[in-house]
Parts: sequence; structure tokens; C-alpha cells
Amino acid sequence: MSDTPESHIRYLGGESGHRGFFGGTASKTRMILLSVFIAGGMVGMVSGLGLPALIVAVSGVGITMLTTARTHRGTVLERRRKRARARARKRLGTDEFVPYEVGAWDQLQEAILRGTKTEKQAAERAAVKMRANPDGADGMGWLQYASNMPGIAWHAPIGEQPYLSVAFSVSGQLRGMETAAALTRAANAWGKFLARRAAPSSLIRNVQTLTRVLPPDSARQQQWVKTRLEPVQESWTAEQRASFEAQKLSYDEVIRKSSANAMVQRHYVVVSWPLTQQFTDAAAKFGPGRDAWRALMAGQIQATELGLNEARMGDVQALTAKQTTALMLHQQNPHLPIDLTRNVDPLLSGIASRDEFSAHIVDGVDPTSLVMTEAGPVSPPVTWWHRTAAIHGENLAVAGRSPLWCLDLLIGRELTFVRSVSFHLHLVPAGQAKAKARADVVRDLAGVLADQQKGRLISDDSTTRMSAAQRRSADLAAGSHHHGVDWIGFVTISAPTRADLGHASRQLEEACATGLGIEHLDWQDSFQSAASGTTWPLGRGLRPAGATLATRAINRLAGRTDKEAIS
Repeated sequence: MSDTPESHIRYLGGESGHRGFFGGTASKTRMILLSVFIAGGMVGMVSGLGLPALIVAVSGVGITMLTTARTHRGTVLERRRKRARARARKRLGTDEFVPYEVGAWDQLQEAILRGTKTEKQAAERAAVKMRANPDGADGMGWLQYASNMPGIAWHAPIGEQPYLSVAFSVSGQLRGMETAAALTRAANAWGKFLARRAAPSSLIRNVQTLTRVLPPDSARQQQWVKTRLEPVQESWTAEQRASFEAQKLSYDEVIRKSSANAMVQRHYVVVSWPLTQQFTDAAAKFGPGRDAWRALMAGQIQATELGLNEARMGDVQALTAKQTTALMLHQQNPHLPIDLTRNVDPLLSGIASRDEFSAHIVDGVDPTSLVMTEAGPVSPPVTWWHRTAAIHGENLAVAGRSPLWCLDLLIGRELTFVRSVSFHLHLVPAGQAKAKARADVVRDLAGVLADQQKGRLISDDSTTRMSAAQRRSADLAAGSHHHGVDWIGFVTISAPTRADLGHASRQLEEACATGLGIEHLDWQDSFQSAASGTTWPLGRGLRPAGATLATRAINRLAGRTDKEAIS
């Protein structure tokens, strides 16, 4: 990318979140434990416990520092938490998922009420496994799932703010050979799309980009050949028939060779609307009830489609509920065609699965092929193993990156496995982002100056955080029309066997370390089934940073809406 304009080189990496009140970015767990042990030691000394209280406090502080120290494999506390979570899930039976069926559920309830003790225990465990949605789509329903209409998903995950989401299929900004000027225009257009939706008056707060990388489907080419082949004539000679069959074999070979070791990309953008008081007040202008919500969302979807077109995203189309569900089912079982919606029920978005510590395992069938059995032709059973990793900003090497810095992950020739790459963006209004950036710069500068005055060696972490905060503050300067963003990336890899999944994991780690500068992939082990949902078109996977006290105060002063206003 030597021809990429310098003005579009951006520095990513090294940023590990907003600073705490006392500076630094230590985890909340460490700060809480340290505070408990220090306060407990002081209380113990004052209470007259003396040396034993001091020893317990010092020991607790030391153990806390050791167990919360960051390493390339995470902290000791995180690893123990993962193992404990995996054991708890296996003990409770939530490591398996069985799609909900009315008849099977009624039978389980009957066994729980009237069965023997053994039957009751077995039924209770089976009932825990049976759920309406898979773990990755927990709490999901539909506000609108009619045919030929945009599907509006309604999410109410436990412990999170409810929101609505709509998925859009896009063909992408760059296709084929493009110039550096086209790349610059595309980057500017996408930045404007995000900036226009980050203002406090906007109802949109989260945007997810999703790229599905999968082998090409030659069904359309084969169908095209069948519709255009000349039918066999009875008057043909043996030589003509042999030539005809040779031509068919030749074309089949061309399709097979062009598809071998090739991967194609399908691109999507998912936009989320939090169900806040601002949203409900805006919907109230359209009337009462859920119909008002749908009316408001119709305008929001139309405006989003227009914005994606202006962002040069190519062919933009809002997915129906069936299309969104078909994409989710395909991501669970890649043998299911991504565009096959004929038999899809939007209310059934999960396939039977089970979890291991490092894998989400889905058992399904291959509907594109048939195997002859005694009972007749049936679709053969297939198994897919999935594993998801998170990409955090602090695990990125600090370096200048062009808009195509993820190209090796999306179309890298050495990555031949099926995968989904998703980035979640939480839009932060400029005022709030600017206040956080300035506070971070002040605290980081104060820490560096204090180290210099005391003659201490300044750590690389301090200078890296300071430079990242300074760059963010410069980007948000007055007149730049920029807004802030919290982001995280996820990659889900899929393979047909456990050994293939392990090989794909090593391939992904090597490609990310060498090509993208990602020093550490945070594998979401012990809850892989839920982690798979971060790369589904649902807008899940990012917990935004909390607003500052000043921001909350300003929002209070701004009020919710003018009820007398016409809009």
C-alpha cells in the first residue's frame, strides 16, 4: 500500500480504555481487591489485631498483584474463572442446546410432574438444555418479521439494555482494481456515515460490520449451463455425442478448478437502535403502541439505506427476517446455503449444539447432497466446530495503518478455512469523547512528569497510552467534525473436525501476528456458544464505556424531548 495517501494513515493500538480516577488502566477486579485488603488491614490495625492483620493484608495485596498481572495468555484469575465457568456449565447442563419444541417440552413437563425420581432428574436436565434461542441469540425476538419487509430484531439480553437491530447486505466499497483515490473517497464516505450517526440527536448508537468468508458456490454457474445446453439430438452421430459429453466434462473441470482453494466474501452492516426514552418519545409522535415503533423504524431504515449508498457500500439491501435467520443458520452449519430461505422459520434460529472448553460444536445435516439408505435418500449428518477470538485495542501493536489493514484476514491466501470477521463500533458523541480524551492526556502527562521528577524509568506502557490519548485528542479537535468510537473485533473460525479447528486456530494466530500486528488473540473459551453470537448479524459483543459524571449531568439538563414539538 505504498500509494496510500499519508493523510489516511491512522495509528491504532496501545489504547486500553479510559483512565481511572487515579490514572492507569488497571482492571476493576484488581482495584477492588486491593482496596478491600488495604482497608481491611487498616481497620484491623486500628482495632488492635496488630501484626496478624498486617500480614493478612500484605499477603492479600501480593496475591492480588500476582493473580491479576497481565500476560500473553491473560491473567491467572481469568484462567481460573474460565475453568470454573466451564465446570459450572457442564454441571448445570447449559453446555448443550436443543431447539425448543412444544411437544417435547410438554413431555418433559409431564415427566417432571408425574415421573419417578430418576425420570424427574433426567427430564429436568433435558429441560435445561431445551431453549428457544441459542446462547449467542439469547433474549432475541422480532418486532417485524413479515415477508418482503425488513426484519427488525428485538433484543433483550439479560443484564443489557434492550435494542432493535436491522441487518443490511452490501457488496462492499472496493471491487476489483481500484485506485488510491477511490480508496480515499471510500474511507471518507464511511467516516462521514459514522459521524452523522454519532450526534446526540441520533437514535443509532452501535454499528457492526460483518464479513463472511466462505468457499464459492458454483450452483448458479451449473444452473446457467443446464439452461443453455443444447439438448441431445437423436440424429447425432457417436462422434457428436462423445464431443458433447467431453464439453460437459471440460466445463465441470473449469468450475471445479476455479473454485478449488478459493474463498469469496459476503459483506453485511448491522445497525442497532437502543430502546431508550429518546427512542420511545420519538416513536410516540407516530401514534400509540408497537405500530408507532414500526413506523419510526421504517424511516430510520430508509435513511440508513440512503446513508450506506452515500458511503459507497455498493448494492445495499435490508435483510428480511428470513434472510437474517438463514445467515445465522448458515454460520452455525456452513453446509446450509446462505441464501436458502424457503424453509426458514424466523422463530427458529438455532441448531442443536454442544460446548467444549474451546469449541462450539454444531450437529446438522447437509441438505445439498443425498445418501441412499434402506429408507430412501436422506441428507448425510455433518458436524462443524467453531471457535471465536476477540481483538482488543490494547493487543494491537502501535503502528500506522491504512483502511485496508485487515485485508490479510479477509482475503489472505494462507487462510483457507471458513470464518466470520466482525467489528463492533459504539458511536460516542464528540463532546463526550473529547472530554475523556483530554482527561486521559492530562493524567498520562502527569504520570510521566512525576516519574521524570523522581528519576524513575518511564515505562513503555505509559508513553504508549499517552501518545494514543494525544492522537485521539488531536482527531477530535474543534472543526474536525469527528466523533468518538469504542470498538472491538471478533473472528469466528469453522472447521469440520477438532484437528482441523486446532490447525485453523494456529493459522489464524500466525496470520494476525505477522500480517495485522495483533500481538494476542483473546480466545473466548469456556463460553464459545455465546461468543459465536458476536459474529452473527445481531449487533452483540461490545459493552460501551460508561458516560462520565459531567456527560450524565449535561444529558439531564438537555431533557428527553419537547412534547409540544411537531417532530
